[in-house]
Amino acid sequence: MNTTANYHPPAPAPPSSQSPFSDSDTDSDSENFQVGADLSNSIFKAYLEFSSSSSSSSASSITAVDLSKIQSFLNSSSSGALSCLICLERIRPSDPTWSCSSLCFTLFHLLCIQSWARQASDLSAARAAARLPITAETAAKQATWNCPKCRSSYSKSEIPKSYFCFCGKLRDPPSDNPWILPHSCGEICNRPLPDNCGHFCLLLCHPGPCPSCPKSVKTRCFCGSLEDFRRCGFKNFSCNKHCNKRLDCNKHNCSEICHPSTCPPCRARETYRCRCGKKEEEKDCCDRDFRCEDECKKLLNCGKHVCERGCHEGDCGECPLQGKRTCPCGKRVYEGMPCDGVAPVCGSTCNKLLNCGYHRCPERCHKGPCVETCRTMVKKSCRCGGLKKEVPCYQDFSCEKKCLTMRDCGRHACRRRCCDGDCPPCSEVCDKRLRCKNHKCPAPCHRGACAPCPIMVTISCACGETRFEVPCGTEKDQKPPKCRKLCKITPLCRHAANSKPHRCHYGPCPQCRALCEEEYTCGHKCNLRCHGPRPPPNPEFTLKPKKKKSYHQPECTPGTPCPPCPELVWRPCVGEHIGAERMMVCSNTTRFSCDNLCGNLLPCGNHYCTKTCHPLETQPSSSGHPKRRETCEECKLPCEKERIPKCSHPCPLQCHPGECPPCKVLVKRSCHCGAMVHAFECIYYNNLSEKDQVAARTCGGPCHRKLPNCTHLCPEICHVDKCPAPDKCSKKVTVRCKCQTLKKEWICQVVQAAYRDSGHDPKDIPKNQFGLGLLPCNSDCKSKVQEVESALQLRKPKVPEKKEPENEKQGPKRRKRRDRIQEGKQVSRIQKFVATIKRVLLFIIIVAALIAITYYGYKGLLRLSDWMNEAELQRAKRRRPRI
Repeated sequence: MNTTANYHPPAPAPPSSQSPFSDSDTDSDSENFQVGADLSNSIFKAYLEFSSSSSSSSASSITAVDLSKIQSFLNSSSSGALSCLICLERIRPSDPTWSCSSLCFTLFHLLCIQSWARQASDLSAARAAARLPITAETAAKQATWNCPKCRSSYSKSEIPKSYFCFCGKLRDPPSDNPWILPHSCGEICNRPLPDNCGHFCLLLCHPGPCPSCPKSVKTRCFCGSLEDFRRCGFKNFSCNKHCNKRLDCNKHNCSEICHPSTCPPCRARETYRCRCGKKEEEKDCCDRDFRCEDECKKLLNCGKHVCERGCHEGDCGECPLQGKRTCPCGKRVYEGMPCDGVAPVCGSTCNKLLNCGYHRCPERCHKGPCVETCRTMVKKSCRCGGLKKEVPCYQDFSCEKKCLTMRDCGRHACRRRCCDGDCPPCSEVCDKRLRCKNHKCPAPCHRGACAPCPIMVTISCACGETRFEVPCGTEKDQKPPKCRKLCKITPLCRHAANSKPHRCHYGPCPQCRALCEEEYTCGHKCNLRCHGPRPPPNPEFTLKPKKKKSYHQPECTPGTPCPPCPELVWRPCVGEHIGAERMMVCSNTTRFSCDNLCGNLLPCGNHYCTKTCHPLETQPSSSGHPKRRETCEECKLPCEKERIPKCSHPCPLQCHPGECPPCKVLVKRSCHCGAMVHAFECIYYNNLSEKDQVAARTCGGPCHRKLPNCTHLCPEICHVDKCPAPDKCSKKVTVRCKCQTLKKEWICQVVQAAYRDSGHDPKDIPKNQFGLGLLPCNSDCKSKVQEVESALQLRKPKVPEKKEPENEKQGPKRRKRRDRIQEGKQVSRIQKFVATIKRVLLFIIIVAALIAITYYGYKGLLRLSDWMNEAELQRAKRRRPRI
């Protein structure tokens, strides 16, 4: 049983020109490797030369399998990992050794195996003498011992006494020759090869089993139809064609592919009859001879009985009831009885021997079998001999006493009930910790030292090509073998095509030592060591498998980005002013300001930027660095350009390039007469000529302007300047006397002339007195004036007396009405408030009354209960009899 320390599948490396020893970068290791390589070549040289001439296409693969044990031993020996399985100590080249020649071919110290064999043979002899009826001398001669690993059995005479080489020809082989394998004689092995082919091993004296015979012989395939030259060790082969051998039925041929051993049973399906011939069934050819489940029932020779045998071939035979017949017990003989007659019982005791073998049947002669259980009372002793008792003969008798004899292991008692003294071997598991300290002894409980741990731990390189085996318990001090194979992991950096190959290893691959030389965006190259991504590492070397956990595939290590470009370059200021450049690191993208004014023309095209030096909205510079763009300040001054055509309105926009937009301001212009107001766009009105402006302002209706000398309006159409001929108004005017009793209608211009004649200017006459007083009063005017005055005097005292009381009466009524309404409203609000307060108080009183009733009612019940308890106690005291 082997365990692998690094979980690689066993794939033995073929011993070709490649050395099985590890490689190293140091001088001492390379020296040891050279010696190991010569040893390997010298051991396998004769075998490989002979096998290379073989015509078999699978010669190389067979060679690898045959030499795997020797290869593993060589790897262990070269790595210093060869250990004794018994003492777990390292086997040095000068230590005497012994190797098992049966199955495992494991190497042991000679002293360790001798001590082991003596103890095992003595223990075996003691067990045989205690269990078998033989003498101690005979048991000692027949004692055997087992190999500590494969448990192959050896006799006591085969206990090794001397130190021999692997092939057994040289006693005490030399250990100081570095060109000879340790514990080897250095000569050709010459041991008989397996399978008794008659040839001998061609390798130099070597550990492990001899490989298969490499000689080529002429042989036939399994079925014998093809003849070919094959290696003697693998001369049995299949031609991969149908066998076609005649099967046991002598009717069909084998349809299997050419195969070893005998052909399988014939499976051809046909219909066959049973032995008695009554039934027909479809069966395989190999099952053609079968018996049905019915009885034969053929009439016998007597003609009275039928055959009661099962399905059979041939004649049924004579009737068993013919001839001489006896009673059931066999004591009385009847002759001449017909076969259909019944033999009577004799009436004597049956006396047949019962199944117990000691007693006979006590019943009368009877038909059928005797009783199965013998019930004769006999005196029996139990198995351990400690108790005797009369019991029926058929009944086994045993006591309940437990055997206290120690078993062979010397640790546990027998503990069987009524033991006969032959205590069986201990059935408990030993479970002692072995010397490897990794496992416990799985053998049954035994006396003496436990067998060594048979597990061999395989330690291999990362790729699994180079490996060796060590006994369990010694793997902690071992290191992985040094493999000469190249690492199969492909580098992930940009130098993978030109990287130097390295050998198989555990853990991460070495870091690439080439220069990075990756080009920056600025055009410079990185001058540091390669810092690109690294491939997933191999697992670290471990001796024991970890607990079962979710296994995560190792991921590649991402590379670090190149550092910023360290080259020095001249860098202009953010405003790109001439003479303001500075020397800066190429990767330093920090922009600087030269503290000068920007001075660039603003977008308006009228003013210049007054901000401090700042980034411009221009194309990237020649250095390739991206610029942080920043616009110049916005011109927030109002537009100061003159309008074309000229107008009094300023441009509503801020300072802007190009011409100002057309003035859309609405200009209000009244018509010439002032009757209405026109609204014109400034651009439209200013583009008109003076005549067009006059025509546009005319409303088209009467002038509507008042004439300067009279109260009448101008009768002309709306016109410019003053109204024409204001003294020639032709309107009619009503002229009155001073008392306004007389009136006449004059033309306005006559009225104006009358005023001028009287020395008054018509312009100074008020509108409501125009034409008044131009007529002279007469006698009729005086009488009317007196009547009017008298009437006025009569009206003056009455009118105030009648009106004042009405006003005084009407005023208070309205006020009283309004006051009543307000008082009514105030009274209703107060009543609502009072009603609400009453309801709240009533609710509070009801709740308080309920709480009081509940409280005092509960108190009253408690008092009533106490009073009743006291009354009951007093009654009880009265009823007690006095002592």
